Amino acid sequence: MDKKTKIADLPDFDLAEHLKSEEDIAHYLTMVMAEGDASELAHALGIAAKARGMSEVAKAAGITREALYKALRPHASPRFDTINRVCLALGVRLEARPVDG
Repeated sequence: MDKKTKIADLPDFDLAEHLKSEEDIAHYLTMVMAEGDASELAHALGIAAKARGMSEVAKAAGITREALYKALRPHASPRFDTINRVCLALGVRLEARPVDG
């Protein structure tokens, strides 16, 4: 008989552990932006910042670590300037493309 695994016994999945390069971060953020949910973008930037190190990203973006956590928590609505500064600190930039069809 097959041994069943309990959900509680499964390891936690942390997406930040899989964002190893600027390309990974750029692809992830592009997919999130395609969904069109601004608060989800803030959350995704938080995951990417966690992958790089919140303190390092905050310093590079010119904001405090606490302010970064607050701005990028789920359901947050950070200012565009904050989003842009965090993107630059992560080594990516926002890009506009024509909408298909």
